[in-house]
Amino acid sequence: MVLNIAIIVISITLIASVLLQSKGVGLGGLAGGDTGGVYTQRRGIEKVMFYITIALSGIFLILALISVVISG
Repeated sequence: MVLNIAIIVISITLIASVLLQSKGVGLGGLAGGDTGGVYTQRRGIEKVMFYITIALSGIFLILALISVVISG
């Protein structure tokens, strides 16, 4: 029961972190902003969000595997 709640919470935060990332243009990309395809290096909050997304996906994967092992 606790594991299922943890998976739900992690999945919601993972979805939110993916939606907040937007190809190097910050939060303006959610409203349809376009940079013309110029690649810039991640800096500041974008870099932090990138690492948070990676960590959340790893946690989600581990929790999903544990759930499968326990139920199967």
